[in-house]
Amino acid sequence: MNANAVEFDAVIVGGGFFGCSVATHLARELGERTIVLERGSDALQRASYANQARVHNGYHYPRSVLTAFRCRVNFPRFVDDFPGCIMDTHEKYYGVGKRFSKVNAVQFKRFCELIGAPVSPAPKDIKRLFNLDYVDDVFSTREYIFDAVKLKNETLDRARNAGVEIRFNTEATCVRRSDDGSMELEANGPDGAYTLTTRSVYNCTYARLNKLLHNSGLPTLFLKHELTEMALVEVPDVIANRGITMMCGPFFSIMPFPARGLHTLSHVRYTPHCEWFDRKNEPYRDPYEYIETCDKTSNYVYMVKDAERYIPCLRECRYQDSIWEVKTVLPKSEVDDSRPVLYQKDWGLPNLTCMMGGKIDNIYDIMDFLTPARV
Repeated sequence: MNANAVEFDAVIVGGGFFGCSVATHLARELGERTIVLERGSDALQRASYANQARVHNGYHYPRSVLTAFRCRVNFPRFVDDFPGCIMDTHEKYYGVGKRFSKVNAVQFKRFCELIGAPVSPAPKDIKRLFNLDYVDDVFSTREYIFDAVKLKNETLDRARNAGVEIRFNTEATCVRRSDDGSMELEANGPDGAYTLTTRSVYNCTYARLNKLLHNSGLPTLFLKHELTEMALVEVPDVIANRGITMMCGPFFSIMPFPARGLHTLSHVRYTPHCEWFDRKNEPYRDPYEYIETCDKTSNYVYMVKDAERYIPCLRECRYQDSIWEVKTVLPKSEVDDSRPVLYQKDWGLPNLTCMMGGKIDNIYDIMDFLTPARV
């Protein structure tokens, strides 16, 4: 390939939901010639897949009203934009812990009313599933899930229909500015190494944001990483068509996971197995290399033992598998459990943009940045 003859308006590094969506937006709305480079063999296989498939409606964030309001704004947009990927037939309940919780039931109900999130007392047959010695109250809510496989297919179709080129099994290794002011991105693909010339580079690699920066000798971002496990389980029939979240402190969720026909069980204490930070002037640890070699002994037994104290029928769950992934957050969000987006334009180089969101619907917050930033 003659790299100097290949020119793009924008190169997007990372073929997750954010990377493909950004590429589609730039191509369709701004008419840019756009390419996505994805290290894996398919799109939306890492953080875009390895999550609870929850389309947030604000309930999760009583300690961050701003995050909750953004969820309330983005929720209907996502549901309207991806109707074929949404599962809206599952009942969804939130229980509030009586002990050690950071909010009580009255506070939770007032919070939901403040942000305009539908909330009502759960039916009696649902409340009977809970151990009320540990649970303050239980609420019916409106919150949906998405099918990760359908979302992948829809996202890829939209990108390709917009004229976006996607190269799988291709890793971006280094970015620099050329003498003429354009960007040069080195990459390794199935046929070897080559260089792309482009006007802009968008780093959308989530846990691996700092890998490209580190390799390029650029300043890294201050990020926190966690090795996380979500257990995949068969649930008892009584909650087969239901999702339940316990909050806020003794926090766990059991949610339908349509892509596998199972439920995920996650627990605030046992889902994270270890954590580390990307800090300036410290050795860089590649999250993907770490997850490939680290010990993956399941914490499922501890998850379900704690969860069944609140919902006794969960002891009947049947463990099937675990999904392992690296969860990356901005350290400042640990204080109030907020989920702000990261959008850093001209990070270390002109026209190099780094972006990250903590939830699938954060894509709309990113889109709000994109067009004004390029006008």
